[in-house]
Amino acid sequence: MKAWQKQGIGLENLKLVEVETPKPGPNQILIQVKAVSLNFRDKSIMDGDYLPDLMSKPFIPVSDAVGIVVSVGSEVTQFKVGDRVVSHLYTKWVDGAPSEDYAPTAVGGPNDGGLAEYMLLEEYAAVMAPANLTDEEASTLPIAALTVWFSLVEYGKIKAGDTVLVLGTGGVSVYATQIASALGARVIVTTSSDAKGERVKELGAKEVINYVKTPDWEKEVLKLTNGKGAEHILEVVGGDSINRSIEALALQGHIYIVGFLKSMMAEVNLFALLAKQARIQGIYVGHRKAFDEMNKAFNELNIHPVIDTVYSFDEAIQAYEHLGRGAFGKIVIKVSE
Repeated sequence: MKAWQKQGIGLENLKLVEVETPKPGPNQILIQVKAVSLNFRDKSIMDGDYLPDLMSKPFIPVSDAVGIVVSVGSEVTQFKVGDRVVSHLYTKWVDGAPSEDYAPTAVGGPNDGGLAEYMLLEEYAAVMAPANLTDEEASTLPIAALTVWFSLVEYGKIKAGDTVLVLGTGGVSVYATQIASALGARVIVTTSSDAKGERVKELGAKEVINYVKTPDWEKEVLKLTNGKGAEHILEVVGGDSINRSIEALALQGHIYIVGFLKSMMAEVNLFALLAKQARIQGIYVGHRKAFDEMNKAFNELNIHPVIDTVYSFDEAIQAYEHLGRGAFGKIVIKVSE
């Protein structure tokens, strides 16, 4: 089969190769990949920033994939040939707390991912794709959507009327706007672009703060909420942004650390954190049970992912480059018809 393989650090070391099509073991399924989507994690892996020691050997990248089951192992009971499934990032995190060694179980690094014509998955590392989504849409679910769902629903117990502050308009942030709005929350979004601001309003955002025109966006959040602040904040920036998020937070509110676009390191104002009684939660996507629950909700709420651009399989490097420039919504690579 044809596959893209990470053979070193940098996009120049992402190579299109021919490899053996894998065969499923007793508890595995083989899918014909239809589409994959890219996340910041994929870029960080290629750049050598994301767990470089773990990602040192050659592998097929990209964790988020949708495909049709074409072969099943002898002991598989949950899926049959012809089922349309989506990959789950952490293959052994099914429910509850993860095991201490769950990071090395991830697909798309260090284990082979979906940027290939076929993909091998453990039976418990797949979920049924929502029937209301196209292949391209379903491919965007495993990291970006589940990260938001796990933050707001699993940890945050979000309820209608809560205020959610979403930083930026990347893939996770756009999903946060859609999901929080669908669940009845008031959504405030920060962006550097008035045009993107109009687009998130179409997705349900009630207010938009242009942080170029209003650099003190945390003060603007307090103003918009009559001094109360936001009960939930999706923090994707990293660095000193955490202190601004604490200032914009409601008392005993939740900050979900889901990314580090600016910096992995932060110097935190502990007094402000204590005064707000802030609940700061690191989010590393979520477990398979939550993924199943989210997919059912996507069907019921009829949420459709926002896709910026769909690239062909041969255009994988261009897709990564586009991700690096920034996008509104998700970057998708169509692998097969």
